[in-house]
Amino acid sequence: MKWTLFIVVILLVRIQPEVLAEQQLSRQDVLNHLLNTSRYDSSIAPNFEQDTATNVTIQLFVRSIHSIREISMDFSVDIFLRQKWTDPRLVFINMTDITRLELDQKLIDKVWVPDTIFTNEKEAAVHSITVPNKLMHLYQNGTVFYSARIGMTLSCHMELQKYPLDSQFCPFYMESYGYTTENLIFHWDTTKAMEITEVELPQFFIESDPYFDRCDKDYGEAGIFTCLEGGVLLRRNTGYYVIQVFVPSILIVILSWVSFWIDIDSTAARISLGVLTVLTMTTQSAGARSQLPRVSYVKAIDVWMATCLFFVFGALIEFAYANVTLRGKKKMNGAPTAVQGSSVSVSIVEYTIVELPLKNIYTCVRLKS
Repeated sequence: MKWTLFIVVILLVRIQPEVLAEQQLSRQDVLNHLLNTSRYDSSIAPNFEQDTATNVTIQLFVRSIHSIREISMDFSVDIFLRQKWTDPRLVFINMTDITRLELDQKLIDKVWVPDTIFTNEKEAAVHSITVPNKLMHLYQNGTVFYSARIGMTLSCHMELQKYPLDSQFCPFYMESYGYTTENLIFHWDTTKAMEITEVELPQFFIESDPYFDRCDKDYGEAGIFTCLEGGVLLRRNTGYYVIQVFVPSILIVILSWVSFWIDIDSTAARISLGVLTVLTMTTQSAGARSQLPRVSYVKAIDVWMATCLFFVFGALIEFAYANVTLRGKKKMNGAPTAVQGSSVSVSIVEYTIVELPLKNIYTCVRLKS
């Protein structure tokens, strides 16, 4: 009896694929068979029982790059994260002639997906208007294609020594959070690992092709985790700074030099112009640095503003020096004089002309001994 039951089971196992192939199951029947919880567990990696790593191919499609902020050193992107792997449990070659199955949003949750994370992510979300922006395709040979539209804010460490004539490299770091390299390995797509659409940034140019590489991490006792690194090199557009910073500061310096053509006796005019240009230059310098982090090193914009302030302040100091020198020369030219025929030194303090009724004019001089 036992041998008879064993033979029947073997025959059913061998005949089932042929029966399924002859029946040509519908899409719904194929999905019900593949995702049946009695034969498929979405919490277990595809090659877990074989004790081999699942190879996942990753491609990034960058739709937009925006909101690049120097003060918080981060940038925001909108991407399509595309992942592809093979799950032997989802093979349906002998079940139907359909080459690809497209899964609904609710069925996606029933399929195992890699636990991919972005390690330099500050905040992120999968777009959900009007439905969660996810798609999944199943192919006959068990290949799974999974894509999700994600909006993220990623940290980007910036070197601002040459600001605003600088270039910045903003990276993407992707790792598996729970699987070591024994169970999961990431690979870049060999055809096109990272694709960027025609992105137009207000303050940056994309200087070169995207960069991508491996960066596996060893976390000690936790193990070695798979990691991929990608990024873009952004060169700052200086047009804004030429119009808003460089040209106004040059004009302010030239304006401070106008005081050289103003009469040196016009003290009020020259002082007002000098103080006004110094205050304007200080205000503009503070405004140019308001959108930058408080770093401890000197930036190129600091050198420019300090030089302009030096010229403006120098024009004010020049007037002070010239005014003191001129007053000293006037004192030397107006030295005391002596009255002839007398040993008494006098200085003429003031004199007045008085017209008397007899029409004789007398000069009254008051002397001070």
